[in-house]
Amino acid sequence: MRINDIIVKKAEKQVLTNDEIEFFIKGYTSGEIPDYQASALLMAIKLNGMNDEETAYLTKAMMYSGKVLDWSWINRTIVDKHSTGGVGDKVSIALCPILAALGLTVAKMSGRGLGHTGGTLDKLESLEGFNISLSEEKFYETVKKHDIAIVGQNESLVPADKKIYALRDVTGTVNSIPLIASSIMSKKLATGSNCILLDVKCGNGAFMKNLDEAKRLGTLMIAIGKRLNRKIAVEITNMSQPLGKTIGNKIEVLEAIETIKGNGPKDFSEIIYSSGATLLQLAGKAKNEKEAILMIDEVIKNGKAYDKFVEWINAQGASEKQLTSSWFNPKYKHEIIATESGFLKINSAIDFGIVAMKLGAGRVKKEDKIDFEAGIYLNKSTNEFVKKGEVLFTLYSSKKIDKNLEQDLLKAIEFSKTPLSIKPVLAKLI
Repeated sequence: MRINDIIVKKAEKQVLTNDEIEFFIKGYTSGEIPDYQASALLMAIKLNGMNDEETAYLTKAMMYSGKVLDWSWINRTIVDKHSTGGVGDKVSIALCPILAALGLTVAKMSGRGLGHTGGTLDKLESLEGFNISLSEEKFYETVKKHDIAIVGQNESLVPADKKIYALRDVTGTVNSIPLIASSIMSKKLATGSNCILLDVKCGNGAFMKNLDEAKRLGTLMIAIGKRLNRKIAVEITNMSQPLGKTIGNKIEVLEAIETIKGNGPKDFSEIIYSSGATLLQLAGKAKNEKEAILMIDEVIKNGKAYDKFVEWINAQGASEKQLTSSWFNPKYKHEIIATESGFLKINSAIDFGIVAMKLGAGRVKKEDKIDFEAGIYLNKSTNEFVKKGEVLFTLYSSKKIDKNLEQDLLKAIEFSKTPLSIKPVLAKLI
């Protein structure tokens, strides 16, 4: 078997076999296949696509390019949730302890933020002492004892994806549904979860800009899961506006905590209830959505969800005692005042993400240091009526704030005479 024959075959729009795909993944991961040949095949895949079977073969080959976690010994249903990334997306921090409080077992590996999208690990590390680098043995032990752990991505898992993603990033092959789906699914399946919810963000602040594209990706990932004997559900959620009222690290953790206590903003709470209900049904813990929502409501209202949150962060080295009124304490803040009245409409989530990044809440490069105090509070959200002179948004940072950032946000909003019809959850696919 030769890689150039495989490249030509895909360039001529033919279907690749399981053996051919495995040959490519093994050869590229080991270094036997050079970047220039891998680039040629990736471009052929981008231009000519892959069918569901090919994409499942690619996912499986990538998944087994490294270590695969085995949870069979724990004799529990392991659940996981993955988001394709967005602005103000702190869902995992609120959702995972709620699920654990309801008897599901959450074993999750997350990533850091880059660019305008925030990373779950950065938000958790804003809690002093929180250890995201548990050994494999400690990860297993924590999950067994507490039914929840969130850690950094294990370097031994899916090495093929790390190499291929870096190559896609510099060869114009990022925007390919089969390559996106296999990247996401190989990482999720390698963590050994039985039931996985994939939150596909859709809109200006997300990678998938329209609903049809998001549905194509979601449908493909469900098909991959079925072929590899995993239960997969997909929710397509709105990322045309920031999620909730906070963008940043510490500030998002505080909003997640308030949501666990039942005091979260409406759009964010709706996502939590929807995602939680989907996973409870997928794992067989609830018969239908109505029953699942009542279960979530109960652990929020009786405080068991917050108790599980405290138990979880303690297990990973942090303490809730630090969460006093002085925990979030930025040195500088800047308020943006409304110059007119009307119903607010945020047109560009990505602009808010970029401003938060410039304040220090995100990274331009992987090695950039995060300012945990930096971020944005949305005093007013889309569809809220604003009076002239009221505070629209508050910017926070540990460094002096560039007043030009105000204009970056103002160009991303408008005011209307009537509210808009906006749904946080755009579609559910199972």
